[in-house]
Amino acid sequence: MEQRRNKALALGHYTDARYHPFNDIDKELESIFEGRLQVESTDQYERLNTEELSSHRLFISYTEFMREKPLPADQVAALLSYVASGGGLLAIHNGISLQRNDELASMLGAAFTGHPAFTALPIGISAPDHPIMQGIAPFTVDDEPYRFAFNPLQRTTILAEYNHEGEKWPAGWAHEYGLGRIVYLMPGHQLSAFKVEAYRKLILNSGLWAARIE
Repeated sequence: MEQRRNKALALGHYTDARYHPFNDIDKELESIFEGRLQVESTDQYERLNTEELSSHRLFISYTEFMREKPLPADQVAALLSYVASGGGLLAIHNGISLQRNDELASMLGAAFTGHPAFTALPIGISAPDHPIMQGIAPFTVDDEPYRFAFNPLQRTTILAEYNHEGEKWPAGWAHEYGLGRIVYLMPGHQLSAFKVEAYRKLILNSGLWAARIE
């Protein structure tokens, strides 16, 4: 059990990324969790299987948008079962692309619908009492202002919101799914987002909460 608690699997794209290459982002994630979780980064989707996932306390999705290629049914079933059985899922920015399978979109709680142009986004705190938001101050990040359609059947907590052209939009949320926990964080289009100290802390808090690590 202890070995499982100390491991996280991060999935992204290196050679075939359409918009969000995993190169260098993977190293930032490994650095953020250093000393708390051993993050192993990969681009091998075949590792989404029951045996592999069960040996990790947290799964981090930085998967690319490739909507014409839904995940195979066995991988979807493995990921659903992993979270429902107590695993943690942290999806960052484009990691919400797991939505290309309806079952995973439902579990995530929302689906990406589009975004205006890349810009500076002030991020405010919406749930200051949530454990994830402890020690997190408002910050600004240069990023894509993602928009979402939320699943009305999945209750979730909006952790943070970004201000864009006078309106507030969700920038992160968290909820439980079965025995597991899910967190989505919107920033992360490029490497600079992962250099913002407040956001690094938010990623760390989110992963530890999802993995149930104190």
